Amino acid sequence: MKRFINDCKKYYKYAIYSGKAELKSDIAQSHLSWLWWILDPLLFMLVYTFVALVVFGRAEQYFSAFIFIGYTSYKFFEKTLKGSVRLVAANKSIVKKVYIPKHILLFRKMYVNGFTSAVSFLLVFCTMAIYRVPLTYHVIGFIPLVILLFLITFGFSTILMHFGVFVEDLSNLISVGLRLVFYMSGVFYSLEKRLDSELLRTVLLKCNPIAFIIDQMRNALLYGKGIHWKLYFIWVVISIVLAVVGLRLIYKNENGYVKVI
Repeated sequence: MKRFINDCKKYYKYAIYSGKAELKSDIAQSHLSWLWWILDPLLFMLVYTFVALVVFGRAEQYFSAFIFIGYTSYKFFEKTLKGSVRLVAANKSIVKKVYIPKHILLFRKMYVNGFTSAVSFLLVFCTMAIYRVPLTYHVIGFIPLVILLFLITFGFSTILMHFGVFVEDLSNLISVGLRLVFYMSGVFYSLEKRLDSELLRTVLLKCNPIAFIIDQMRNALLYGKGIHWKLYFIWVVISIVLAVVGLRLIYKNENGYVKVI
């Protein structure tokens, strides 16, 4: 842990500067530049609004904000996990020349994805204002839930980043798994209201961290409900354990990554 903290202090500026460079590169390669950061969640919301209203004939209260919360939370998790699998190989030109703690590369990826997610969350608050959602003190629960989202994403990503060096097809498996997580997380529907099986609802909301985070964010921001703190801290502990396991794997094996990539 001491080595991890020292590495973070030493290399955090690199993560920030390289993250900014990646954001600028993304903008330069697109005709609409930064507008895509707004259009992406907006178009997704319109598609699933059509699916909910026209195909299924039902929608949740404050539906646009409801969709934005689910999409933004899931998208940050998905993009970071997908990127982590081939992160070392994607940066082999750097890894082979100079030593950089490999988790710093992950911090850079999370910085980039976190920035674009922050733009999406601005849309959440804009739609809340349009809907005139009544605000309660439970809104502050949004902050610890964002922290949990970062922790659980970092924990899973460190482990995938390690095994992704050695298993080339892991990215394909993760893509399939994340698609399943998407439908099991209630991104565009309410797990609590739309699933008839109480057992299935309980399992998904308690055993799927992304479903839990999305559900709790909606409760805090839209419906004036408090966080399930007991389950929250359980997932915080699990996130830390995953991160410790992943970091130990990386530190123990990172010298051998160069030979593989």
